[in-house]
Amino acid sequence: MFGNKREDERPVPIVAWADAWEFVVSDEERPATERRRRAVLGRRAIRVPQGGGLQRVNAPCAFFPCETLHKDGPHRLYEDPEGERLLCSIDAADGRRRYGVRDPQGALVGSIHRVAPLKHALRPTWRLGQPGHPEIVSSAEWAKNGPSEMLQRGVGKLLLGVVQAISDAGAEGGDQPEKARVTEWRKGSELVMTSENDTRFLIRAAWLYRRLVLSHAVLRCS
Repeated sequence: MFGNKREDERPVPIVAWADAWEFVVSDEERPATERRRRAVLGRRAIRVPQGGGLQRVNAPCAFFPCETLHKDGPHRLYEDPEGERLLCSIDAADGRRRYGVRDPQGALVGSIHRVAPLKHALRPTWRLGQPGHPEIVSSAEWAKNGPSEMLQRGVGKLLLGVVQAISDAGAEGGDQPEKARVTEWRKGSELVMTSENDTRFLIRAAWLYRRLVLSHAVLRCS
């Protein structure tokens, strides 16, 4: 018992981000289990879920300083909690609609585009630009491509509006518990990534640039 307690008190080691397939924005290092009544918390960071069962941990891989969380402040990610090794930076190119993602040397390695909704019931959507590939589009944009595509996806216009209204009501302080909102990201018909509630990202395509995903996570949490 004492050994388990000492293990819980140890910080989870930092892991590499470059080859990770799943990221989560969280301060939870060790989730609650049948043997651990409360989750073990650490610094809020971008983390990589590892292990399973009682050995499940969320290992940190990228850190942002406090000023990153201010909407008008700089957006940067670091490989270390001290903020000495820059991982990437995100520059606003057009207000809060277009962003450029740069590597530690300042080279532009990708872009992020926030698209305002065309319908009142729809959230803003996002597009990711990676050199050498067509734009990666979030599934929320299906509704903007016409009723025919929505029906092909099995989603009716009325149902889409009802689901969105319920979700928005919960976000504004309703009594309903928050449900997972899963978004698919596609390059044409290829499924590139899925995200859940803008805090968990599961990469499906090996070629997807990790810095681009991490930068989008920062913008969604700011």
